[in-house]
Amino acid sequence: MPNILAVGTVLPDNILTQREVQQFAHNIYGEAFHDIDRLVSVFDNAEIEQRHFCVPLDWFGSSKTFEEKNDLYISNAISLSSAAIELALTNAGLAHADIDYLIFVSTTGISTPSIDAQLIQRLPFRRNIKRLPIWGLGCAGGAASLSRAMDIARANRSARVLVVITELCGLTFLRNDLSKSALIATSLFADGSAAVVVGGDDVPAGPRAAALISSRTTTMDDSLDVMGWDIGNDGFKVMISRDIPAIVRTFMRDSIEAFLEEEGLAIGDIDHFIAHPGGAKVLQAYIDSLDLPPEKLDHTRSVLRTCGNMSACSVIFVLEKFLEEIASRRDPQPDTEYGLLGALGPGFASELVLLRWQSPAEST
Repeated sequence: MPNILAVGTVLPDNILTQREVQQFAHNIYGEAFHDIDRLVSVFDNAEIEQRHFCVPLDWFGSSKTFEEKNDLYISNAISLSSAAIELALTNAGLAHADIDYLIFVSTTGISTPSIDAQLIQRLPFRRNIKRLPIWGLGCAGGAASLSRAMDIARANRSARVLVVITELCGLTFLRNDLSKSALIATSLFADGSAAVVVGGDDVPAGPRAAALISSRTTTMDDSLDVMGWDIGNDGFKVMISRDIPAIVRTFMRDSIEAFLEEEGLAIGDIDHFIAHPGGAKVLQAYIDSLDLPPEKLDHTRSVLRTCGNMSACSVIFVLEKFLEEIASRRDPQPDTEYGLLGALGPGFASELVLLRWQSPAEST
């Protein structure tokens, strides 16, 4: 089976507390809503303490052209992606020249040539590296790209696949969008970058490596308006349905149960739930619908609390915490453990990846 060899995560330098952003939102959205004091309570209920952005708070105070924002997207995406790549390769004990495939994932800016092409020009990758840019998957992009990396590594047993996911959600902010959807987005989203190295069967992996077993994509009927961008002259206007927690309780639960049944498993067989931190209400919907003990989502809550929702790369930050926890164990791993990595995104679709950890004795 393909294995996750290493992960690297990076956050931009500008740290904003939730209280600072709440006060900013109160001033901005107070122009449109007479009940702004009630509406900004979403910041208090988001279970977020701080977030990271590639620009300081005062940048958000005035309108910017799409060109200005996208130029910042390109330059920051390259720098943050490069840093995440260096960390992941170092953690994997690999050099740039060892990578056979480069997948770049994002939904918060555009670039042609794509960011992966620009990374190849700036970093010492081989010139025959195969590349795949993926755009438009939103919050599901981390899970979906890991699934595609698994497919590649399964088809090519010697492949080393590098997945790079960078989202700069802050740069999509529209000063003149005073909708409730924009207010909700302002309370949740942030910037970050992550890289994952996946190796095929013939690539050496550590004794506690996470094996990629299988994946499933399920697209919901009549759901194009659940989440996405309304792209206009000023840039990306956010669309977020208030029904997403309800969708987790029904569509996502059914997707998970169907996927696990295909694999001969049930929810009770899953030891580690690696969920995208979409927001506090989404996490509660997972707990309620899957009958999970709240502590099963501790790592997800930790990422939400300290980083906010970084769209596609968020679930990789959560994955990193699980990998670190399992690698740090002093006692031998007693038996097989399963992990389920999942996210929802525009389409509207669920992306699920089944992981397995085995003790060295079991895997031989």
